[in-house]
Amino acid sequence: MPVLSRNNVHVSGHGQQAIVFAHGFGCDQSMWRFVAPAFEATHRVVLFDYVGSGQSDMTAYDATRYSTLQGYASDVLEVCGALDLSQVIFVGHSVSAMIGMLAATRRPSRFERLVLVAPSPCYVNDPPLYRGGFERRDLEGFLALMDTNYTEWAGSLASLVVGSAEYPHVTAELTASFCASNPEIAHRFAESAFLSDHRHDVPQVPVPSLIMQCAQDHIAPEQVGRWLARHLPANTHHAMEATGHCPQLTHPEETVAVIRRYLEAPAGIPALTAAA
Repeated sequence: MPVLSRNNVHVSGHGQQAIVFAHGFGCDQSMWRFVAPAFEATHRVVLFDYVGSGQSDMTAYDATRYSTLQGYASDVLEVCGALDLSQVIFVGHSVSAMIGMLAATRRPSRFERLVLVAPSPCYVNDPPLYRGGFERRDLEGFLALMDTNYTEWAGSLASLVVGSAEYPHVTAELTASFCASNPEIAHRFAESAFLSDHRHDVPQVPVPSLIMQCAQDHIAPEQVGRWLARHLPANTHHAMEATGHCPQLTHPEETVAVIRRYLEAPAGIPALTAAA
């Protein structure tokens, strides 16, 4: 089907219920290679690339459609529709967490639960009630660096995402992934991700969710996770031991364990705590 080739969709596993893994900004489905296989025995595992990312069909990219996160939410819904999926477990990393919330709000029947890995509805500080982690002028300067020195921008972002010199291989992988992206498309995606404010959409999310909050996350700091825990309906908030912004790469075993324990509990019933 056109959508499946457009989004480079891969399906594996043996279960009846689908679990869809969505990658973050500047990445592709390979970022889930240490996590997704752990669910193949119990779920139908779906991996894909957003249009403009990875091995997706670049000719399908439309600047107007993807000028907001709703365009990426449409990718999610169209992949689910092409596979005739319902009651999906959606696992979204970073910006994909918000994309998943938008998709579930538009088509609740497609989703049973959302697993939000290092989520943020707004990366910009809005004092005194909200601290997203960045001043807008700093983000705008960071985006300007994409136009003047794309390689330097990629390395700086990768270091910020990983947040520790303990994982140089992950920093190198992310740098390579960012550098492999089309700079123009990446710039537009970065604007729609980092400069958007979706806090008003959070209370409308109609399905239960798990917030996986990493420690020492410079992209989605702890205060953002606490804000989500106060405003997102039917959520379970879990503080991970994992540090940085990419636990699926730096701490895959913990990532698998936390998701699995959440799915083993009845939907909507808090199954984890910060001390778990």
